[in-house]
Amino acid sequence: MSTAYTDKRILVVGGTGSIGSGLTRALLGLRPAVVRVLSNDENGLFEMQRELGDRPDLRFLMGDVRDKGRLELALRDIDIVFHAAALKHVPISEYNPFDVVQTNVVGTQNLLEAAILRGVEKFIFISTDKAVNPASTLGASKLLCEKLVLDAASYRGPKLTAFSCARFGNVLATRGSVMNVFLSQIAKGGPVTVTDKAMTRFVMLLEEAIALLLESAEISRGGEIFVLKMDGLRIIDLAKAMIEEFAPTYGFKPESIKIQGIGVRPGEKMYEELMTEDEASRSLESEDLYVILPSYDAAKSYKGFKPAKLTRYTSKDVKLLSPEALRELCRKAMAPHDL
Repeated sequence: MSTAYTDKRILVVGGTGSIGSGLTRALLGLRPAVVRVLSNDENGLFEMQRELGDRPDLRFLMGDVRDKGRLELALRDIDIVFHAAALKHVPISEYNPFDVVQTNVVGTQNLLEAAILRGVEKFIFISTDKAVNPASTLGASKLLCEKLVLDAASYRGPKLTAFSCARFGNVLATRGSVMNVFLSQIAKGGPVTVTDKAMTRFVMLLEEAIALLLESAEISRGGEIFVLKMDGLRIIDLAKAMIEEFAPTYGFKPESIKIQGIGVRPGEKMYEELMTEDEASRSLESEDLYVILPSYDAAKSYKGFKPAKLTRYTSKDVKLLSPEALRELCRKAMAPHDL
């Protein structure tokens, strides 16, 4: 068990979402002084408090990243910040771009400024592969957020906050994920809708996402982007695997459930990228992680890492999961989480 979080005061922003709530549960097992959960989802806070109960190391705070004053109060005496609050759905973001900017970009700026004023030790921003060569409002907003986080050191003055990013792929079976959409369609007997048979994505389990965040915060020096080495898949292969795995659960034969193409939606890409060629040139790797550095001069700070061999990291270039591996992944993703 890591001692990096022992007696630390931690704020999880967006703490009632799948990532935030899973992270909170994991942190509570690492003996922090307190974990504060900030969310604008009142019912989410109520349900989470009812599940986890009243305990001296846990606080639930109602607030929004658009309200800078609320953030400054929430950050009082905080050592580590995990920023998981965002609007995250590509099609909705395409039709509500101003709200995306207010929440994702201005909200992140508000939180960064409050963190600098409060002098926190570490700040971890949760980003996405959609920030790499973005084709959507969501991706562009996340790219700008990454830039704000990584450049925030120029505003911190003598307060040595380490600002870093963790870049995610698609976290399976989280709220609003494609797996949950497919499962609801299978439960009704289909059809299961896919955008394009050639579309590929990076995927990770919730447990992997939480482990990435905990490791990132522990080893961060400031200015890095952390990327988990993850698998790729074709969306249509995931649909087929889920039909085979779960159709019998709802009383259907797998062959009776059809797959229907609906076309690529606004803002979507045929494949995602986790690292550009330029980023790969200044990256290190361990067995399970890539670290994109602000400059290659920072490499000596990371023991156990070596220069990354890849030239770029895209979901169309990685080895895709086999049907057997996909079905096993489906079982793991839909099983109860032990965090």
